[in-house]
Amino acid sequence: MRLKGKVAIVTGAGSGFGTGIARRFAEEGAAVFVVDIDEKNGGRVAGELKAKFIRADVTSGADWARLVQEVMSASGRLDVIVNNAGWTHRRKPYVEVSEAEFDKVYAVNVKSVYLSAIHALPAFRKLGGGCIVNIASTAGVRPRPGLTVYNSSKGAVILMSKSMAAEFGPDKVRVNCVNPVFSPDTALSADFAGGALTEEAKKAFLATIPLGRFSTPLDIANACLYLASDEAAMISGSCIEVDGARCV
Repeated sequence: MRLKGKVAIVTGAGSGFGTGIARRFAEEGAAVFVVDIDEKNGGRVAGELKAKFIRADVTSGADWARLVQEVMSASGRLDVIVNNAGWTHRRKPYVEVSEAEFDKVYAVNVKSVYLSAIHALPAFRKLGGGCIVNIASTAGVRPRPGLTVYNSSKGAVILMSKSMAAEFGPDKVRVNCVNPVFSPDTALSADFAGGALTEEAKKAFLATIPLGRFSTPLDIANACLYLASDEAAMISGSCIEVDGARCV
């Protein structure tokens, strides 16, 4: 029960890594708020975990303000935010990525992290501390061709997290990153592959991972669990690559 007594927000928790993180946190005693723009799947996951679902668009400051207020009103505290919600343009040449796709990638992947801290910091300061875990990607460390805009957004999350950790440290707010390698279990996997996740595409991704397997929601959840727990009380500004040595 490493998160007993803690209250956690997990964004993008209606599928993939987010569901795995929410489930693992609930197993370890956290009161989890399942957050997603997808009401159907978010509500389903919350029901399975006996958790509360809150629909929110992570690119909206108004939604973040409402989200933090709802959590504080319901629980009286907020200890952990996991910024897991993400989006990618389909794998294709840089010059074919539209301006609208660029804007959406940065809104969902980067602006959401900014907004989470803007609205959570007052609560964290009032409570004497807090923890933010940002799900970035190995794409921000060792980028693949055809995903340049997505790669750069995850690089921004990594650097932003480090700078946030340095700035928020005096408020006892820890900020860390988890960088997953490719997983066929996420809703974005087909776009990473260029449109269709064929067996051939899977083999090509797998060939780049020395450990010889893909990351799973449980792998990512366990890394987040450590960073959110008191065992990581002195860990801030770090990135954990959950990648089977791909980035070595």
